[in-house]
Amino acid sequence: MEQNKNRLPWIIGGIIVVLCLGITALGFGAHYLYQNYFQDGFSVALDGGSDEGDFYFPDENAPTATPWNPSLPAPDPALSDLFDTVWTTRELLQENYLIQPVEDTQLAEGAITGLTTYLEEMDVSLEGITLPADAPTAEETAARANTPEPIFDTMLPFWELWNKLAYATLPDEVTDVTLMRKANEGMVSGLGDPYTNYFDPDLSEQYTSSLAGEYEGIGAWVDVDGEFLTIVSPIRDTPAEEAGLQPGDAIIAVDGKDMTGVDPNVVLTQVLGPAGSKVLLTIQRENEEEPFDVEIVRKKISIPYIESEMLEGDIAYLHLQRFYDGADQDIRAELEGLLDQNPKGLIFDMRGDPGGYLHTAVNITSEFIDDGVVLYEEFSDGSRKDYPVLTSKGMALDIPLVVLVNEGTASAAEIFAGAIQDYGRGTIVGQTTFGKGVVQLPITLPDGEGLVSITIARWLTPNGITIHEIGIEPDVVVEYTQEQYDAGIDPQLDQAIEILTAGE
Repeated sequence: MEQNKNRLPWIIGGIIVVLCLGITALGFGAHYLYQNYFQDGFSVALDGGSDEGDFYFPDENAPTATPWNPSLPAPDPALSDLFDTVWTTRELLQENYLIQPVEDTQLAEGAITGLTTYLEEMDVSLEGITLPADAPTAEETAARANTPEPIFDTMLPFWELWNKLAYATLPDEVTDVTLMRKANEGMVSGLGDPYTNYFDPDLSEQYTSSLAGEYEGIGAWVDVDGEFLTIVSPIRDTPAEEAGLQPGDAIIAVDGKDMTGVDPNVVLTQVLGPAGSKVLLTIQRENEEEPFDVEIVRKKISIPYIESEMLEGDIAYLHLQRFYDGADQDIRAELEGLLDQNPKGLIFDMRGDPGGYLHTAVNITSEFIDDGVVLYEEFSDGSRKDYPVLTSKGMALDIPLVVLVNEGTASAAEIFAGAIQDYGRGTIVGQTTFGKGVVQLPITLPDGEGLVSITIARWLTPNGITIHEIGIEPDVVVEYTQEQYDAGIDPQLDQAIEILTAGE
């Protein structure tokens, strides 16, 4: 059986995405998201979510709050419509974010940081700009933008900066829309939560594409949560693997353009491209002094989400790369084929699995556990919601089970491992998992302005143990080094086989 990179123990957690996808799954309209399980889960980095509850969805026809000072100008439709995305995002955060209260001062400072950081990236300086006497005041611009009353005063420093933009020299690609989106991105990022994010329309569309199962790109799992876009693992039989990309490779330039200081999500969009096109990546590899260039021809890629086979000794092997929508049905089909061969035991490999849909995790766990709770969600007020095992009889309730995990096992995959461990249903082997145990609710914003994903709850295992920033400690810890991988040795898999064949 060919081993692939996502079984390595040091796989980066955080936001793990598919490079050929342009990150992973999301998009659509708010009601479509809500009715089609996006309330149940945000695949990959934004895993989880509640399938019911008192969550706020904005009424697109409802006017935003107007300033209370009648001496100020009336809202300007152009500016107020532009910033409706920002005010809607703020309201969603105020209503839904796990950690309350959400301070408007924090949001305003984030908006300023988002705007100024983008201007710095575009080599635009507002220093030295003195507004003329006839320029609007910050209060007047805030009124024209229909700034909600609770945040009116705290946003005034932002509007002071905005007023200066009219007198600055801006590149053609810097528009009011891009400036607003960067301010909105900064406002959300100001919470300091890596899992609560604003995604502009381009990134939102890229998320949506992953549900199709085929993509055009280089074919690699990547991490967008660090300083540089970083390879987590090349996907088997893809251009990324053929080019020799390795876990930990940092992409520091694309087509000769330096990516230092550029948001990895932006870098990702530059690496994406149609099948047959070429991209030149400059790679900085750990333990190598000099970076080097790799030219890759993009192609259409199908992600091998599931692998299964019978190993020597009549051991069934099942590998799930991601808890995608429909994986529960596919896993059931794979289990049927494996169990028909009367295996002595089953190895369920979730190494490098970044998670996915919550409902998928519940359904798959129910194939192995016949009763009880799969997990709890705990909200900011301390209330909990439980997700019970499905009542239909699972296919693999009795077969001896070993679950392989590592540092790249995250979110929904940790839910499965935690339930298996708490109920003593199987043996967890490998390394401590990533520790992503918070739930995101993705909501599409009005007027096609992307979406915002908001952390709304935290996950707990059936025994009430938190996953977040802790992870699942394996029952049997087994290290896995790069040297072992390079030599074709998999000590974690070997340990799993030994456990299942002990006593023969």
